[in-house]
Amino acid sequence: MPRATVDITPAGQRPDEDPSLAVRNNGGAEPSTEPAPAGRREALLLLSFGGPEGHDDVMPFLENVTRGRGIPRERLEEVAEHYHHFGGVSPINDQNKALIAALEKDLADAGLDLPVYWGNRNWAPYVEDTWAQMAADGIEHVYVLSTSAYASFSGCRQYHEDIARARVSLSSPTRPGGPTAEKLPHYYDTPGFVQANADALAAAIATLPAELRGTARLVATAHSIPDSMAAVAGPEGHAYEAELLAAAERVVAEAAPGREFDLVWQSRSGPPSVPWLEPDVNDHLRALAASGETAVVLFPIGFVSDHLEVIWDLDNEAKETAEELGLAFARAATAGTHPAFVESLRMLLEERRAGGLPRLGTNCPASCCFVRRP
Repeated sequence: MPRATVDITPAGQRPDEDPSLAVRNNGGAEPSTEPAPAGRREALLLLSFGGPEGHDDVMPFLENVTRGRGIPRERLEEVAEHYHHFGGVSPINDQNKALIAALEKDLADAGLDLPVYWGNRNWAPYVEDTWAQMAADGIEHVYVLSTSAYASFSGCRQYHEDIARARVSLSSPTRPGGPTAEKLPHYYDTPGFVQANADALAAAIATLPAELRGTARLVATAHSIPDSMAAVAGPEGHAYEAELLAAAERVVAEAAPGREFDLVWQSRSGPPSVPWLEPDVNDHLRALAASGETAVVLFPIGFVSDHLEVIWDLDNEAKETAEELGLAFARAATAGTHPAFVESLRMLLEERRAGGLPRLGTNCPASCCFVRRP
């Protein structure tokens, strides 16, 4: 099942020029600072990465993910083995279903009658198909919640592109693009996201032997990205690293006040010739052991659920590295469906529906996180 490919840039416009993706996806208007119009039929869309559902899906899925990026076939085959280790099924799908169920309950408890849909970038249900379903259901405006809390091309701009691709694929003379849409803002600093990660970090520290809990090195991890992508993240650049550091600082201040922490990277997938953010988590563990550290607690602040890159790269590879080095090891859970996290997501939605000032992630400049493709 290849991902649909359509040109989302209007004729005569460069991808990094106005009108921005945010404006185009909202039907040509800036995201509003006025309350949602009464009677407008609205929905919430959980927009995610996607993942295979069986062995036969794995390579086609990875080809979708890496199309146009020049990733060597050998690297795809290596990553495919990670999925095959788990029966060819990505845990992200069930995690998204659980998050949708939690959101539906939280919305209902708060008295919000808003349907929740699910679409993916790289595998079924593809966002284009979900967009067509929403249009058929009479939805007029969509609030898009992506499963990434941070700025970057792959973490924010590409989700705007996913929306644009879905709207272009549905465009017709009578109703161009189907529903209008706005992406909810970055949520790395929301109280619920911080609390969920802080609770998980405190719980992970508590699993270590009592004599190691106070001295274990705290290490935040996030998906590495190319240096060139990091340099253009956010309106001023380097917002990906800045937001991750800010989130990690808040989490540590809540869970282990006064403790130092490191921010390191994982899950690199690009060719060796392209510089990516470093250090890699495994290299960092080696450096910690060499400096005399005896215990480490990893907290994957860059992720919102325990999907494959968390459970393979940390629970398998990083844990094995720590064991080889003689480091006591613990890994904190991600936010998942923590009630405080789910509540914060609902509050983001309510903020936009009430006409709150559009923040980064919702009203991104045209050139924000723009990466020129070959």
